[in-house]
Amino acid sequence: MQTVNDIDFKGKRALLRVDFNVPISKGEVRDDTRIRRALPTIRKILKDGGSVALMSHLGRPKDGREDKYSLSQVQSVLAGLLSKPVTFVSDCVSEAAKSQVSGMQPGEVVLLENLRFYKEEKAGEEAFAQSLANLGADIYVNDAFGTAHRAHASTSVIAQFFTEKCFGLLMADELKNAKHLLEDESKPFTAILGGAKVSDKIEMIENLLDRAQHIIIGGGMAYTFVKAMGGAIGQSLCEDDKLELAADLLKRAREKGVEIHIPVDSIIADSFSETAQTDTVPSRMIPDTWLGLDIGAEAANDFVKIILSSKRILWNGPLGVFEMEPFRQGTLAIGKAVAEATKNGAFSLVGGGDSVAAVNMLGLQEQVSYVSTGGGAMLEFFEGKTLPGVAAIA
Repeated sequence: MQTVNDIDFKGKRALLRVDFNVPISKGEVRDDTRIRRALPTIRKILKDGGSVALMSHLGRPKDGREDKYSLSQVQSVLAGLLSKPVTFVSDCVSEAAKSQVSGMQPGEVVLLENLRFYKEEKAGEEAFAQSLANLGADIYVNDAFGTAHRAHASTSVIAQFFTEKCFGLLMADELKNAKHLLEDESKPFTAILGGAKVSDKIEMIENLLDRAQHIIIGGGMAYTFVKAMGGAIGQSLCEDDKLELAADLLKRAREKGVEIHIPVDSIIADSFSETAQTDTVPSRMIPDTWLGLDIGAEAANDFVKIILSSKRILWNGPLGVFEMEPFRQGTLAIGKAVAEATKNGAFSLVGGGDSVAAVNMLGLQEQVSYVSTGGGAMLEFFEGKTLPGVAAIA
């Protein structure tokens, strides 16, 4: 796997695909984590005596150019983190953009406008990819793990137009840690899967049945399993069309000797509200008009014991409605347990927005082995799929 560390960028212009899809509110970047994670690659290119043009998407613009999705809002944050000027170009394939990129001098940083202002980006159109490749850069670098699962113009199609191409340090780090988690032989391997829908995690669960010893299920998706096992789940989230599948997954897990753990108890509420009346009941005995919004204390204790005995841990998704204070205790208990297990020698990888948010809230970022920047990409990697953004360079 060739990375920027294998190349001397002296006098070279790099076209670097980053993932600056950061949360922005009222024109201000609310979380600069993804920007910070791209800095080592940018600095390596500049230290060599190269220059760099950055391209990224931001949000999901529907009608071409929308100011609220302009990457101009990232410019000052990036400049501050790099402690150097960043030139913003209000397009990504115009003559102005081409002039700016082709004219870059060593040490210069250029930030191009949102790629998704062009529908051709998501469509993976070759002509658009070639326009990006024709901006005047000498080498293509992909450091956007968060979009590596998309066959978009800037993430996979563009690579064919460059003789020199490589991975950035973040992309390489993401792949190294994900592969380590899957390929290491240390046991037990525990996967903690949360979130709303079983349908989002089916392929991941199926792939993990051949690798994990324990699969902990939490979040809204747990109630599809509870109902499939004959439990009463009230108004809890449930995919009725996936009940047969859930039962089949439980059966296949038993046959393979894999333990799937479903919460024995739940914190329930009489409405989906932070101020709702709450109670704790067995997960299979939720009253008709109530709904489960978090794992209960008994389930949390069960899960913590499993985590603390694990040698490898994958955590993807919250165990409850983490956004609401009364229903985040299960997720926080899991976060602390993952950190403690890591301290005791386990290898832990955390990915997926809300599980990462829990780790950040607890200040445990440095107490787990690795925090992934890619939700969808990480999910597809653990489903056993080939990531287009990786295949284009590897």
